[in-house]
Amino acid sequence: MSESQDPTSPEGAKQRVWDPIAGFGVTFRTMFKKVVTEQYPFEKLPTAPRFHGRHQLNRWPDGLEKCIGCELCAWACPADAIYVEGASNTEDERFSPGERYGRVYQINYLRCILCGLCIEACPTRALTMTNEYELADDNRADLIYEKSDLLAPLLPGMEQPPHPMRLGDDEGDYYRGTTR
Repeated sequence: MSESQDPTSPEGAKQRVWDPIAGFGVTFRTMFKKVVTEQYPFEKLPTAPRFHGRHQLNRWPDGLEKCIGCELCAWACPADAIYVEGASNTEDERFSPGERYGRVYQINYLRCILCGLCIEACPTRALTMTNEYELADDNRADLIYEKSDLLAPLLPGMEQPPHPMRLGDDEGDYYRGTTR
């Protein structure tokens, strides 16, 4: 047994006395510091400006959908969380200014890792990410968001699709931002 482990030695007695005082010193130092407690459900702190939260499918100012059903977001998703099924627009039923639109659009938030690669792949900026981060649910089926859950709400002056193009003569006017 070494001298420091021997309780009868002077170093052993010093250790027996000093160790509890040092331990209580840590307690006393932290006892008077300001408490950092987050009251999460009641007080929600703002997120960072570039936070990646829930996805949103955007609209043009007249209400047509920006999504053209190209499926590039689904190809870019590393978790295979996005399913898109495109369909062709007709003159009687127009959902987007282009030839196609996303007839079925689903994001499975059980798989999604919120990486943002899908929004980088979107050629029309139809898909963006909001600051909404409360995505938990007690039902797995409710975590598969359909197109109706993801579409941006209609603002004043917007019309619910399907309807004819209102911002130009062709889809090029929409994408360039030139209006009649």
